[in-house]
Amino acid sequence: MEIAQLRTFTHVAELGSLSKAAGRLRIAQPALSRQIRMLEEELGVRLFERHGRGMIITEQGRGVLQHATRVLAELDELKASAAGSEAPLSGHVAIGISPTVADVISVPFVTAFRTQYPGIMVQLVSAYTGYLLDSLYRGEIDLAVLYDPKVTRSLRSEPLMQESLFLIGPADMEAFGESGVSFAEMARMPLLLPSRRHGLRSILDRFADEAGVSLNVTVEMDSYAAMKDLVRHGHGYTILPLAPIYEDVTAGRLVPVPISNPSPTRQLVLSYPTDRPVSRAAQLAGESLTGIMVEHVSRGIWRGELLTRSPKDGGQNARL
Repeated sequence: MEIAQLRTFTHVAELGSLSKAAGRLRIAQPALSRQIRMLEEELGVRLFERHGRGMIITEQGRGVLQHATRVLAELDELKASAAGSEAPLSGHVAIGISPTVADVISVPFVTAFRTQYPGIMVQLVSAYTGYLLDSLYRGEIDLAVLYDPKVTRSLRSEPLMQESLFLIGPADMEAFGESGVSFAEMARMPLLLPSRRHGLRSILDRFADEAGVSLNVTVEMDSYAAMKDLVRHGHGYTILPLAPIYEDVTAGRLVPVPISNPSPTRQLVLSYPTDRPVSRAAQLAGESLTGIMVEHVSRGIWRGELLTRSPKDGGQNARL
């Protein structure tokens, strides 16, 4: 078994295509096909199902992928350790982010991280918390920004923020007082919310149960962009944090209203798997993500209580 075979295997698994992997690695497609075939013969399992549109990884292949990813990460760490702290970092880091978080921090994160560490290839995976948890367990991503994950020994989670949730309405929404809208009153309004597969919906359902009310959900929509469009066009209201709609609010397209009795919140955490070493690239990515969130809270873009300190300036916890 050769390292080149493992690298080829991970790229084909990610891209689902020999031709795409050949283009990325700049290696002839027949050579990649031969590497995959030799790896399958040595392991005695079928790693992919071949069809006209590409390559689909098998269940046995997923298990191999988890181990291959760890081996390659260890090799990258070995190279970095041998080269010393002065050598430029290289390699790959895969980061899982929920859609509402991705909309806020993707651009500032990639800008800052790629400027500081140009040798590290960044892969951003935007998905719901449940999917990101599965990807962490399978070794497909190195770290993830998650909302309210269940405590488990398989993850090491660092609390980042207790985030406030707001009732979001169109620009011409009726005015509410300084106290905003009560949870019971909000629950009777026509709501556009994600399905129960989404972590945000689970949190809101839990708050509704605690308040003894039922949410009046008129439309379920798992597309975040489509949900905002429906609200803007007057089809109902939704519940979101302030950060992903900050530009819409400042432009006057959407209006946030505080919710009280109770005030719904959700906790944002940075999670790493405990069953494999965390690469230096993943550690640096986590520090960069944390720094951006601290900055956004200090600027009022993100509303909530910080549960962490900035890795750069050691700033105190803040509530904004």
